Amino acid sequence: MSDSPPAGRIDPALAFKPVQIAVLTVSDTRDVGSDTSGALLAERIVASGHTLAARGLVRDDAAAIQEIVRGWIADPGIDVVISTGGTGLTGRDVTPEALSPLFEKEIEGFAVVWHMLSYQSVGLSTLQSRACAGVAKGKFIFALPGSNGACRDGWDKIIRWQLDSRHMPCNLVEIMPRLLER
Repeated sequence: MSDSPPAGRIDPALAFKPVQIAVLTVSDTRDVGSDTSGALLAERIVASGHTLAARGLVRDDAAAIQEIVRGWIADPGIDVVISTGGTGLTGRDVTPEALSPLFEKEIEGFAVVWHMLSYQSVGLSTLQSRACAGVAKGKFIFALPGSNGACRDGWDKIIRWQLDSRHMPCNLVEIMPRLLER
């Protein structure tokens, strides 16, 4: 993990504010022992100074994905949900379909930036990813592909920096208290 954001800067005069993050692996083929992408995200979350508030694994089933994520959205001890897996184009890939109905607001810029960075790693194969993000009941939700490389790129190059309260010119942590404004 690089200690410098790919864009922006870290203001050392500001305090780091850790957030509570839940990680959900969506897979029909992995179990707890073979869930390397979930483990990678969990390790990076903790190494970055945040709290791993929950970790789960669920099959590629929209209703099951929604059930877990709805529970985490309702949990006051969770600020952010990151899923890995189920964002491809095959018939079993249903993570975006499961999460999108939960979004009150989609974070369109996440997908744009994700594809720009993913293109640098995998070229045109980024077309096969439907990574997405949104806001639901004051919580940020990110859906990453299931490969370790995609999780590394998603966390190291985007999510990590937007969840760092010192990142300038702005970050997602500073707007968390305002997400439920009406």
